[in-house]
Amino acid sequence: MSRQPLTGTGTPEDADLARRRTRAGAGSAYQDALRRLARRDHSEAELRRALDRKGFPQDAIDRAVLRLRRAGHLDDPAFARRFARRRMLVSGLGGSRVSAELSARGVARSVAAAALLETLREVPERESLETQARKYWRQRSREEPARRMRGLWRFLLRRGFPAELVSETLHALWPRWTLRLEPVEAPEGGTEA
Repeated sequence: MSRQPLTGTGTPEDADLARRRTRAGAGSAYQDALRRLARRDHSEAELRRALDRKGFPQDAIDRAVLRLRRAGHLDDPAFARRFARRRMLVSGLGGSRVSAELSARGVARSVAAAALLETLREVPERESLETQARKYWRQRSREEPARRMRGLWRFLLRRGFPAELVSETLHALWPRWTLRLEPVEAPEGGTEA
């Protein structure tokens, strides 16, 4: 989204933003982008949005992004693989939740799908689901088991695990309690945060 510099009207802050946009060049957009990438990983879309919010002209953003890509500092497929692996392994999320988060960060669907497929080869979703289920079960030991099982079912679906895998795993871990479990539908519109 490209914004036009303001003319003589508006607040002093608007005039300052217009001056910054006029003065801002590809070098300063590049430096700002490098500082952001030094703090944490970003997708190209995230970085573009951040530079735009800072008031850099679109051509300066384009040049900075191109320079970062050529230097190997900005690579959406590599970003998506690192992000998916971290979210599944460290945060214990399922594939659909990770896919939704990558989409929210502006990663192309095909790139996100490839990264997720590669990550699932390294990080089995069933193991992650089982770890999350056991942790939830332990932390809510004072709840009545049937109620705890219903909550666990919803919790795992919100974390992005497939309903069929949730059902199989819960039946294997706690057959006594899952026999009484009525099927709970997956949340509408994907996963919840």
